[in-house]
Amino acid sequence: MDFFPLLPLLYTLISCHPEEQLGPNSTHHHDYCVLGAGPAGLQMGHFLEKSGRDYIILERNTGPGSFFNVYPRHRKLISINKIYTGRKNGEFNLRHDWNSLLSDRPDLLFQRISRQLYPEADDFPRYLSMYVKELGLKVRYGVDIGKIRATDLSSKRGYILTDQYGSIYKCSVLLVSTGLWVPQQVDFVGSDLVEGYESIPVDPEEYRDQAVLILGKGNAAFETAQSIMGRASRVHLYSPNPVRLAWQTHYVGDLRAVNNELLDTYQLKSLDGLVEGSLEDIAIVTRERGSRGRRGGGKRKKSRAKEGQGRGQLFLTLAELLDDSSRNHSAKVKAENLPGYHNDNFSLRQPYDRVIRCLGFRFNFSVFDGSACPVHSRSARGRLPELTAWYEGRGTLNMFVLGTAAHSRDYRMSAGGFVHGFRYTVRAVHRVLEQRYHGNAWPATKLQTSQLLSWLLKRVNEASGPYQMFGVLGDVVLLHGSYCEYLEEFPVQALPQLPVLSGHRVPEKGLLVLVLQYGLNRTDSLGPGRAESEWTQAWKSSFLHPVLYYYDTLPTEKDMRLRPVGWPLPRPKAIHHMIEDFLTEWDQPISHSQPLRRFLEHCFERDLRTFYAESCFRLSLTSQKPPVFCRQGYLKRQGIVGNQKLWKHARDAGLMPDLQDPQVLRKNTQLPQYLPHTGAAVTSAMNFDGL
Repeated sequence: MDFFPLLPLLYTLISCHPEEQLGPNSTHHHDYCVLGAGPAGLQMGHFLEKSGRDYIILERNTGPGSFFNVYPRHRKLISINKIYTGRKNGEFNLRHDWNSLLSDRPDLLFQRISRQLYPEADDFPRYLSMYVKELGLKVRYGVDIGKIRATDLSSKRGYILTDQYGSIYKCSVLLVSTGLWVPQQVDFVGSDLVEGYESIPVDPEEYRDQAVLILGKGNAAFETAQSIMGRASRVHLYSPNPVRLAWQTHYVGDLRAVNNELLDTYQLKSLDGLVEGSLEDIAIVTRERGSRGRRGGGKRKKSRAKEGQGRGQLFLTLAELLDDSSRNHSAKVKAENLPGYHNDNFSLRQPYDRVIRCLGFRFNFSVFDGSACPVHSRSARGRLPELTAWYEGRGTLNMFVLGTAAHSRDYRMSAGGFVHGFRYTVRAVHRVLEQRYHGNAWPATKLQTSQLLSWLLKRVNEASGPYQMFGVLGDVVLLHGSYCEYLEEFPVQALPQLPVLSGHRVPEKGLLVLVLQYGLNRTDSLGPGRAESEWTQAWKSSFLHPVLYYYDTLPTEKDMRLRPVGWPLPRPKAIHHMIEDFLTEWDQPISHSQPLRRFLEHCFERDLRTFYAESCFRLSLTSQKPPVFCRQGYLKRQGIVGNQKLWKHARDAGLMPDLQDPQVLRKNTQLPQYLPHTGAAVTSAMNFDGL
């Protein structure tokens, strides 16, 4: 049943005033309100526009993607914009295009704005503006929502948003795509002496011959260090955790190589360095003039900070070393309040001219009142909202969170906090919306069982969604015996809710789930023996590779909770790893196709081999029950169409007349258009209807 035709009645009941025209204190009704015109909000806007829904995108600034007008502060993106891949396949190329949003326009790509591998930050808002204009998205700028509250009526929860002018926006479904923009801070003694990443000068000359301490070891911290290290006298980075390198962890939010030049100067002992320690236990203090350490180690250098900044020399100490008077008046700190007084080899004993906070950002919970505020997640130190596996807020029915703010579902595990990841999770959320509110089932492709092998090989070699959102989005295959239904990019952790979320029942024959994932065996990413090459040892693969899970019954919520550590899914009845491949091309007959076919035959309990027309002809005459490929393909004139080489081979072998045009046969085949590229077999031109 379509829910939204009932909305006019619902709105009449919850509204005290009729809707007015745009202006102060006006009221507006929409089925969907999208909060934020960043990349996630615009991506959802595209899908809502395409499906003809009543929606509005509300943006507090004057243009889309306003976050990127400020951040990153040093104006270089670290999202890959690889234009030349050697391929013409648009779906495959999105694996290496981390900035473009999804649309039905093959030309609406970020490369129209920039052709740099790591683009300038100013290019991204320009791309988003182009995206809005060319797709005709409904965006209202200058609307700063300051309060969000929920309204419940007849078990239908809606939301009321109030902007800075007192205007009200009422909606049945709220889609929050505000991103993370509130600077993350830690409260410690002297935190008021610390500069924030959001406000520091970006001119390296401002740091000439200054000693700088940076709190944090993420990309923002290293980006800042890399910008100033050529001018600063020394740069130290301090945080609780050691550096995590993206090329080791496979998490794109960890330190990227494009920002890590300070690792060289640290390891090669050129004054810069990294130190670990708790942020909650430190204090940043200034020291009394003339106070000397116990061991009086020579003259102190004069502060190089500008007089107008008024900070003087800053010291890092431990809060436990401060007495009560020092905690309230950090300028009165004496030598005995500093770690160097007790340990003359303390790493950070020298003073700093600047201390900079680079601790990332958090979700803005402040605009939600108690009726609508999402729960803080247990991951990411509570910086993100807690969500269900289908990105609905826990305890906030009909409120979905999109984009970077939804990263709590795969924090430090996949790419859901970044454009190249959440463009696919947004599409998944839209499919959930279509099923729940409009009765439109998750898109599915019906395939004959004999076609599944070719379809799976195509997906693992081209699909960008499971490739970018590894371990999070997977393809689900519902097995009905002679045929199957293929659902693309379903949130695998929501698998127990598959019938409700997708509108498809799980058949008695069970289901397959295809995901891409990294191996659990941590190895030296650059060391010898880091990769497997023997297909019989595919389960030992360390790098990204396809994995198929076979279940004879749908896993339960309990199964999901008890799944093995590091697994995206519960333990299945059967599992198949496709061997990792240096080229990420899983198309070789011995290492990839044949083991996959054997696995599918085990699950289906039938022969899934493909045959040339000549073999099918012989088997149809000599076997009581020819293989399923011949029954579903050859004997129904639906054999898989091969490439030109196979067509030539078939003609040369006398399997089809020379006068037969393969293009005509292609048009007659009932198989999907992708199959001509698989090269799996050829179709006979012979007519066996009279046999």
